[in-house]
Amino acid sequence: MTQSREVRLKDRPVGLPSDRNFEIVTVTLSAPAPGEVQVKNTWMTVDPYMRGRMYAGPSYSAPFNVGEAMTGGAVGEVIASNDPALKPGDLVRSFMGWREAFNAPANQLEKLDTMGLAPQLFLGAAGMPGLTAWAGLMRVAAFKPGDTVFVSGAAGAVGSMVAQIAKLKGGKVIGSAGGADKIAYLNSIGVDAAIDYKAAPDLTKALLAAAPEGIDVYFDNVGGGHLEAALNAAKPHARFAICGGISAYNNIGATPGPSNFLLIVGKRIRMEGFIVSDHGDMAKDYVPQLAAWVKEGKVDVRETVAQGIENAVDAFLKLFSGGNLGKMLVRL
Repeated sequence: MTQSREVRLKDRPVGLPSDRNFEIVTVTLSAPAPGEVQVKNTWMTVDPYMRGRMYAGPSYSAPFNVGEAMTGGAVGEVIASNDPALKPGDLVRSFMGWREAFNAPANQLEKLDTMGLAPQLFLGAAGMPGLTAWAGLMRVAAFKPGDTVFVSGAAGAVGSMVAQIAKLKGGKVIGSAGGADKIAYLNSIGVDAAIDYKAAPDLTKALLAAAPEGIDVYFDNVGGGHLEAALNAAKPHARFAICGGISAYNNIGATPGPSNFLLIVGKRIRMEGFIVSDHGDMAKDYVPQLAAWVKEGKVDVRETVAQGIENAVDAFLKLFSGGNLGKMLVRL
């Protein structure tokens, strides 16, 4: 028998979640049944989109059930197997995060070929956040060399990859982030201009100072005032990839739209929301390219790491106060 701690949703948050909305429960795992394996997680991810899964209403991702363990990306090691497809010691990626160990059918797990990369990168730069950056920039925003790209949340898991991919592909990049440490990071990865939105009294003015000719592409992770500034600075026929809006994830009641929304019409802006799961076909090209960039030292992947399942909720909550540089992970 294996003991495992798991994080459960205790009740649905109203507004910003707190640790009172969650509980840690210890469960006992039996030996894996035929066709199953037992996995000890070594890494799990916390992501902003998980806030949406705490609401009861329908969304693109099914809501968490109150009183049950939450789910999310994880990487772990098979410790017992009752299926010939996987053996003890194999490294697997799953959607069974928020727990230390679990039993699952072997055919629901992905055996990882790490391509020489650190395993946790498959929850970040080589996983969902990295593919989100690649698909949003290259397909949704139809990036072209020479484009001027504005990225909000540019020091986060997705935004930092957007910024670096756009630079590697020949773009001019303006990144927005909050705080001196994040601005220093953006400068270190070679963005053409880094805007500390916390210190900028007028975001539109700051953006136009960095891109007086306007922007061709906006990759939105934040929404709110960033979206308004991007509309103001957009060139005619600009392309906006709307990935998220973390500024509004914890709002109570209706979230007001941008006051300058009709600029979309006059500037003939194309704005498209997207979900990374619709672009899984791009992974076969993206992940080997990312692995090559990492090995060549062309990409600087940053991580903020919490230790232990007991700190997973705190790591998640820090996403909404800017407490992460790069990908927020929990090491188990």
